[in-house]
This record gives sequence, structure tokens and C-alpha cells, in this order.
Amino acid sequence: MVAAKTSKGGPFEEEEFLELRRLHTEGKGRNEIATLMQRSPRTISVYAQQLGLAFDRTATAVATEARKVDAKARRAAIIERAYGRVEKLLDHLDAAERGGFPFTTSTVNGIETERLDHVPGQEEKALAGAITQYLNQAVKLEQLDGDPGVEAARSMLGSLAEGLNKLAGLDGGGDDSEEG
Repeated sequence: MVAAKTSKGGPFEEEEFLELRRLHTEGKGRNEIATLMQRSPRTISVYAQQLGLAFDRTATAVATEARKVDAKARRAAIIERAYGRVEKLLDHLDAAERGGFPFTTSTVNGIETERLDHVPGQEEKALAGAITQYLNQAVKLEQLDGDPGVEAARSMLGSLAEGLNKLAGLDGGGDDSEEG
């Protein structure tokens, strides 16, 4: 059975300074040198700095940039899903206009579902709230990436909010009829 390597402790010995300089000259990275010398990466950084040695951070910069690109793609997928969910909820609300809003309730006969030609107030309020939340989150995610579509989304949000308010009878309570 092979024993696991353990990190050495204490200050660098003269031969370790030479070894560090040699490994650095060979182009090895800090973590690889730390493994080879059985020292912590932090210790290698400290002594490399004392020797005036710097490590190439190109790989780190590339990896960081790749993570940023991946995160942006993930946010874009989430945004797309949020907009898809909003569309489904709006379709659900529109079903009432076709006499097809499913309304489930408990009755003396058990749980029954019927199709309504209107959306009950509580359901409309819940759906409108969910739509607003999805849209707000989508816009916030778009703003993170400075997406040029943000202004269009804000305009769409405003239009949707106005439409939802009218649907819910929250458009100021004014009566559009000419009666008085």
C-alpha cells in the first residue's frame, strides 16, 4: 500500500528555492509545483514572489471567461423558459374567452371541474401575479448581461401590465360608457 503524500511544513530550505526556480523555468504552474514539492499553493506563491517569479494566469483568465459565457447562456435559457411560462399562463387566461377556463372546486358530490366563460377573481389575481413575477425576473436577468432587448421587454411588460389591469378591472375604475 502506497502512503499518501503529506505537505511539508516550515520555511523553505535552500534546495527548495532552487527547485522552485527550476520548475518555474520549465513552465510549470503554481499548483503543479505545489504538488511536486509537497507544499501548499499559497506557500509556493509566497516564495515565488520572494524570488520575483510570476505565474502565467492566461489559463485562469480563459477559464473565468468561459464560466462567464456559460453563465450568460444559462441565464438566456432561463429567460426563454420564463417567457414561455408567461405565454402559457396568458393562454390559460385567454381560454375563458372561449368558454374553456377550467375551474376545480369541492362540492357535496366531491371535487368537480367545470369550464367557465370567465376567470374567477382569485384565479385571475394569482395568474396575474405569477405572470408579473416571471416577467420581472426575466427582465432582471436580461439587465445582468446588458441585453439590448431590455427596453423591448420593459415595453412589453408595461403593455402586459396595462392589459392585465384592464382584465382585472384595475384600470382606474372609470366607466367607459357615456352614461353618467
